[in-house]
Amino acid sequence: MMVQIMKLRRITAILTAKALSFFCKIAGRQGVTMAGRIALRIDPDILKDLAAQVREKIFVVCGTNGKTTTNNLLCSAVESEGKKLICNHTGSNMLAGVAAAFVLGAKWNGKLDADYACIEIDEASTVRVFPHFTPDYMVLTNLFRDQLDRYGEIDITMDLLDRAMKMAPDMTVIVNADDALSAYLAIESGNKYVTYGISEKVFDEQNIREIREGRFCKRCGERLEYDFYHYSQIGVYHCPGCGFSRPAVNFDASHIHMSNGLEFDVEGRHIAADYRGFYNIYNILAAYSAARTAGMELKRFDRVLQNFNPQNGRNETFSINGNKVLLNLAKNPAGFNQNISSVMEDPNEKDLIIVINDNAQDGTDISWLWDVDFDRFAADNIRSITVSGIRCQDMRLRLKYVDIAADLIGDVRTAIEKSLKNGCGNLYVLVNYTALYSTHTILKDMEGKV
Repeated sequence: MMVQIMKLRRITAILTAKALSFFCKIAGRQGVTMAGRIALRIDPDILKDLAAQVREKIFVVCGTNGKTTTNNLLCSAVESEGKKLICNHTGSNMLAGVAAAFVLGAKWNGKLDADYACIEIDEASTVRVFPHFTPDYMVLTNLFRDQLDRYGEIDITMDLLDRAMKMAPDMTVIVNADDALSAYLAIESGNKYVTYGISEKVFDEQNIREIREGRFCKRCGERLEYDFYHYSQIGVYHCPGCGFSRPAVNFDASHIHMSNGLEFDVEGRHIAADYRGFYNIYNILAAYSAARTAGMELKRFDRVLQNFNPQNGRNETFSINGNKVLLNLAKNPAGFNQNISSVMEDPNEKDLIIVINDNAQDGTDISWLWDVDFDRFAADNIRSITVSGIRCQDMRLRLKYVDIAADLIGDVRTAIEKSLKNGCGNLYVLVNYTALYSTHTILKDMEGKV
């Protein structure tokens, strides 16, 4: 009798969540988090039950920047091996969003048909998710300062991840060796770990003003010495005090070229992708390393990269009345600086819209804007800059302090319409977190009307 009640509860939770998700989409809302939340309320054990049905392995992807792109690339790589999987493609990465990925992927009768699960998880949510299932692999991309009023300093995030790793002692961590914070965490966790990184110097000049969060050794407190930086605190380092250093790299990218997309070699393979932005080499390398660590051959990885379509505003391109529009997320200093690098890699004339909100999910403290190198936008090929969103006045003030003029249009749709009408046909839209979904919806709507 008890088994029947539990099964009925699970089916009710799945059907209710699916119905809620359907009606949210009709209403133009994402609804993923809400669907997961109601499913957990009806059946608190539903995530545990569904995750247990995954036939082979479960990956989780954590880290400050690059989670969604890395996770979606990993999903595509796993699918290229002929495997069925569950993935939270939308980037809803807290407990309710993780639950929704499994619930919405299940059949109405409570059965899950999946060989693998690839799940992006917010770092602070790992300790809430791991009691429901134990991952086999964790991909750790990087650790930067992010939303101080939500996460606090990096030490708090590291403590939460350390607790999560101890909850899954048999889990293998696939870690970015070039980030001293992530590498330290993996090494000290006691978990088995596998590393990826870039051992060759790529950039001749270093931005001495760039924020470098991990400059001090987490083991002894001494200032780390770097052979070179790639960006922020990412690079090749060692501690002169206690000897802590960048670990040996298992998946080492070499022969980096960025003149025509991104190219590099790893394990004797040549990898090429028509993407922009040095940071995307790390995203590709992380997904590749995770799949290879799990024993996949990845014979079709080149095709995966060719066919990969960035989703949900992560370097997603739209074509609207002959205009090329690129939408990307920029939510903290390190991420924004890499976005600026990516924009400036394009030598063509361009227009720019920056959308800044301060809702709860963004973090209401936007002081991080003053740690971003916006002065790099003072270039001849930046035709215009428009600021928008709830904190557009703050963004315009930040640009004024580096002598960059900006138009102010608070409504995002109006800002985009004006830029498309009067612009040069090459528009970049950089948004922080809560502006992402709404801006993505606006651009999809405009593209659909062409």
